[in-house]
Amino acid sequence: MHRVDFVELAGYGPGRGTGGSSAIRLLKDLDLDIVGQDILLVEDVVDTGLTLHTLTRTLGLRNPRSIAAVTLLDRPYRRLVEELPVRYVGFTVPDEFFVGYGFDLDERYRNLPDLHLAAAGNGG
Repeated sequence: MHRVDFVELAGYGPGRGTGGSSAIRLLKDLDLDIVGQDILLVEDVVDTGLTLHTLTRTLGLRNPRSIAAVTLLDRPYRRLVEELPVRYVGFTVPDEFFVGYGFDLDERYRNLPDLHLAAAGNGG
C-alpha cells in the first residue's frame, strides 16, 4: 500500500540565498506514522543538500525502514553535505537558474511546459 504525506520546510537566517549558513525550520510535519516504512522523499531541486539532510535526519529519528530521495534537478557539485540519500535523479544540471515546468522567476514563467535557462540580467 502506498500513502502520500507532505512536509513543509523553510530556510531562514542571514545566509539564505547567499551561500552562507542558514537554519532549516519545519513548518508542516507529517500526519502519518512512518515507523518501519520505506520513505521516498520527492524534491524539485537538490542543491547544497542542507534541506534534504535536515529532513532525512529528522525523519530518521522516527525509525523508518529506509529513506531515499528522488529529484528532478540535481546539482551535486554545490553540495555542502555529503551522504545524501538521492537515489533517483531526473537531470544533473549546471549552476544556472531554470524556469518553467513549475519553476518560477519572480512568480513568472512557472506555466511554461518545459525547462528553460533564465536569461542573464533577469535575476537568473
